[in-house]
Amino acid sequence: MKKDDKKKLWGKKLLLILMLIILFFSLCVLIYSYHNKQTLEYNLISGPILNPLMGFAPWATVKESKQPHTLVYADLTWRDFEPLEGFYDFESFEKKQQLERWRTEGKRVVFRFIADKPGDNVHMDIPDWLYKKINGSGDHYDNKYGKGFSPDYSNLLFISYHEKAVKALGDRYAQDDLFAYIELGSLGHWGEWHLKFDSGIRQMPPEDIRDLYVMHYVGSFPNTHLLMRRPFSIAEQLNLGLYNDMTADFDATKKWLDWIENGGECSQTHEMNALSPMPNGWLKAPIGGEQAGSMSFEEIYDTYLDQTIQLLEDSHATFIGPGSPYKLESGGPLQDGIDQVLATIGYRLYIKQVQIPLWVHFGKNIKIRLNFGNNGVAPMYYNWPCVIYLCDENGNVLINYQLEMDLRKVIPGELYNFIFVMPVDKLENGKYSIGIALIDPMTGQPAVKFAMENTRQDLIQELGSFEISRFHN
Repeated sequence: MKKDDKKKLWGKKLLLILMLIILFFSLCVLIYSYHNKQTLEYNLISGPILNPLMGFAPWATVKESKQPHTLVYADLTWRDFEPLEGFYDFESFEKKQQLERWRTEGKRVVFRFIADKPGDNVHMDIPDWLYKKINGSGDHYDNKYGKGFSPDYSNLLFISYHEKAVKALGDRYAQDDLFAYIELGSLGHWGEWHLKFDSGIRQMPPEDIRDLYVMHYVGSFPNTHLLMRRPFSIAEQLNLGLYNDMTADFDATKKWLDWIENGGECSQTHEMNALSPMPNGWLKAPIGGEQAGSMSFEEIYDTYLDQTIQLLEDSHATFIGPGSPYKLESGGPLQDGIDQVLATIGYRLYIKQVQIPLWVHFGKNIKIRLNFGNNGVAPMYYNWPCVIYLCDENGNVLINYQLEMDLRKVIPGELYNFIFVMPVDKLENGKYSIGIALIDPMTGQPAVKFAMENTRQDLIQELGSFEISRFHN
């Protein structure tokens, strides 16, 4: 054999040996990775969970609620808010509605601004000075809803003062997230965007005028979820939420759901297609409302309980209030039905599966693979910080990392996958555990209970543990 041929042969042998070595080490890495991976699954819990931004929302004025809640409902008439032109009486409103108490307790507010609230006595819910400015443009009424004054919502001067009032509210309350949801509000009886015009009251204004009022709120509360009583076209265009103040009433709720599914005519103004289909609107914005005053607690939470739950599921409801069972004693005969309703509405976040290594012998990082789920009827509509905690073997927190994920994408019926690469190069040999929590921006503390079993009491959900045992220190 020639010398050159021998060199070529040895070259091929060396290449083959090198390839075999690479293959061997690759197989070793694969085998190591396979045997070093633990897949953890968890037991879910049933029943009601007291979590932020969902559930019952009793009146903010109550001294005590017999049922647990994390939301309160506060409304404010224009007359009370601006008794003198340009003077906004925040102090009286906040004192009456106990806003400092609710902030301290970590609760959020469902808010509605009202210009017409039917009552037993002759009265107006707009300020006297504004009534004079618009030359009394509007209608005094006395009908089956009660007595009051319905202003002319098309009056341009009225609209301009409304914009100023809502801006003042935004300047005060849009700076933090105490106001979680704002129900529009402003137009119609109780701010519900309807009028009893068959009693001699002029009709609701047309769409172009109504939209001006919506934009006042959009401009003043850009980061707060706004909800409308009906799926008006602007609600669909701007991804606004909706509320149903006839919750649990079968006929009224079915009609409301039909509007959401198919859109249609606005009966208040006879405008065709003023209501837009929003069947998937709940994926982006919340659904709320209060229980129907036409039904008794016994009917809602006992006699027609299955119907109530089905309507709430179909609505994808997140909260119920102010009409809610807050006066019913805990543990009473209707408690089981109340608990079932509370367990139905809102989000129920859980972690289906986590993959982490069993041990770490080398390397600077580990991968944590998480599969998030939601077996509620709605997403969590605010993207609160999601934090991974690294703890020692006794559960003491050593360090935490905020995940760059969007909780709003964890929707019912789908899994949301996320991979976090956690540095471990500075950790000493030993056992470590991993936890996760959702942080309330108002308190900076873990605030959401996952729908999973958990041995910790601080709302940090335990996920699993691993061991660092490096070949060299």
